[in-house]
Amino acid sequence: MYKMKTEDEEEQHLRPIHCELNVLTRPDGSAILTQGNTAVVTGVYGPVEVKLQRILIDKASVEALYRPKSGLPCVSDRMRESLLRNTCEIALVATLHPRTAITVIIQEMQDSGGLLACAVNAACLALMNSGIAMKFLVAAVSCMIDNEDKIVIDPTDKQLKDSKASLTFVFDSYKKNIVASHTTGIFTQAQYHESLLKCKDVSDKIFQFYRDIVKKYATRI
Repeated sequence: MYKMKTEDEEEQHLRPIHCELNVLTRPDGSAILTQGNTAVVTGVYGPVEVKLQRILIDKASVEALYRPKSGLPCVSDRMRESLLRNTCEIALVATLHPRTAITVIIQEMQDSGGLLACAVNAACLALMNSGIAMKFLVAAVSCMIDNEDKIVIDPTDKQLKDSKASLTFVFDSYKKNIVASHTTGIFTQAQYHESLLKCKDVSDKIFQFYRDIVKKYATRI
């Protein structure tokens, strides 16, 4: 189990992050990621044979399946699934594997706030572990705006109960452009841009965490 180096809470704005790769035996790549008490397990399958109705002649068919902790997927789960699929499809070099399928399965283990960001980061780590070519890595950071208009990075589920808006941004590792975003609640344009800039700064710590993970597992080969 790898643990992100801790820093002063006022500087890092992130809950402790832990990750372990190759946690599943059947997938081509897998990862378990915890951010605070939020935990997600992800498995990647592919490139594999694709069903006839899903064949794309110029690139791989990318699919994301989100599984909640219990019960059947609801509307919010379908939203997460759609964002995850679009994010994975953008990040992957799908044109290298035409007429095949790449499936990313995300299993929610515990939601204690920042679930969507944790799911995106877990999917990225599993894709890295699978060895499938990627244009860039992606890092997701969540934040909230509380009732006093203060922006809180990586809030817990308890903090979110007192929020008037929550925002999640996904950035690429190349130019830190926005790959995807999801927002709920009421906020001003100025608050949106301030949240965006703060999350972009914090995304550097996620990308550094990825680099540390690669260095750690490379020493095992």
